[in-house]
Amino acid sequence: MHVLSSRILLRPADPERSRRFYGETLGLAVYREFGTGPDRGTVYFLGGGFLELSGRAAAAPEPEVRLWLQVADVRAAREELRGKDVTVLREPVTEPWGLVEMWLADPDGVRIAVVEVPEGHPLRYRP
Repeated sequence: MHVLSSRILLRPADPERSRRFYGETLGLAVYREFGTGPDRGTVYFLGGGFLELSGRAAAAPEPEVRLWLQVADVRAAREELRGKDVTVLREPVTEPWGLVEMWLADPDGVRIAVVEVPEGHPLRYRP
């Protein structure tokens, strides 16, 4: 199987609220939009992939859904979010495995790991 592109699909309970969170609060750039009205679809750039918000769910997504967003500097990202309407589940901390992680929640409770891969960490290199 040769994957050409990928995206994560979320069906938010309140699409407009989720568009404000991902587009305005987190500042993700829009890749494309489709449809019209309050339930229109919006696809955001996520580094090497995409996040699509489309449709409307009757309930919040399953608690097992997680997003992993790599940034250059987690502490700088935290400062950008300070004072915005973001639920920070855990402030940035260096994990025993060497990554610096901060955890957020989107408006539907989807957990988002914001991760920094420090210099010298094995994830920066391919064997």
